[in-house]
Amino acid sequence: MNSIISVYRLDLQCFIYFFPSEYRRDIPEDKALETPDFFKVKEKVDLYTLFKNRVHYGHHPGCRHPFISRYLYGVRHDTDIFDLEKTLPRLRHALNFVAHVVYRGGMVLFVSRNAQHMPLVEQTAQRCGEYSHCRFWRGGLFTNMDFHFRELTRLPDVVIFIHAQNNFGKEHVAITECADMMIPSVGIVDSNCNPTFITYPIPGNDDSPDAVNLYCKLFEDIILLAKENRKRDIEEISEDILSRSEKEKECQNQN
Repeated sequence: MNSIISVYRLDLQCFIYFFPSEYRRDIPEDKALETPDFFKVKEKVDLYTLFKNRVHYGHHPGCRHPFISRYLYGVRHDTDIFDLEKTLPRLRHALNFVAHVVYRGGMVLFVSRNAQHMPLVEQTAQRCGEYSHCRFWRGGLFTNMDFHFRELTRLPDVVIFIHAQNNFGKEHVAITECADMMIPSVGIVDSNCNPTFITYPIPGNDDSPDAVNLYCKLFEDIILLAKENRKRDIEEISEDILSRSEKEKECQNQN
C-alpha cells in the first residue's frame, strides 16, 4: 500500500494543503490504507463465481506459455485448468489496487484487441467514465507521445488489459510500453500468455464470454464505488473546511 502513495499524486491532499494548517485533518486516503479491504472487494467475488463463469479453462497444453505453469492446477480433456485458489487472491488484489488508484483521482485505460469482446470493453469504459483503446496500437503511443500527439498529454495511471494478446496471438505492444514508462498494469493472462511484464497478472480464461463479462462487471463496479467514495469524502472535507472558516470569522468579528 505504501507504494501507492509514493507513485500517485494525492489530488485531494494537495487540495487540502491550500488551506491553513488549523483546517487540516486526516485525509481519507490515510483511513483507506489503514483498512486492508476498504472497498470490500472480498464480498464481490469468490471461488464459486469464478468457477461458474468458466474462469478456470485455459488452452490446449501445446499452446501453454512456460511462465504460466505455476498458475495451473492440471490438464483435463487436453485443456489446461487454472488453479482458482491462485487466481482469486490475485484478482482481489488487482481490484483493490485499481480502486485505490481511482479513489485518488487516477485515470484508467481499458485495452483489448479481441474483436468479439471489443464492444463490451468499450461500453464498460464508457459506463465507468474512463477510457478504452480497442483498435490497432501504434507503436510509441506511450513512449513517443511527442511524435503522436505533439502536445502535452496525460498518461493513464493504470492500464487494464482485458486481453493480453493482439489479433495475431502475440503479446500486446502496450504491455512493454507500460513497463518502459513505469505505468502499473492489470491484465487477464490466459494459459498462452506471458505474465512477466504485467504488474498485476490475473491468471484465467480470456476467451469465454461469461468470463470476460465477469471481469468487466467487477472492474466497472469497483471503479464506480471508488469514485462514489471519493466524491463523498471530498464533499465532507469541503463542508468541514467551510464551517471552520465561518466559525473563525465569527470569532474575529466578536473580538
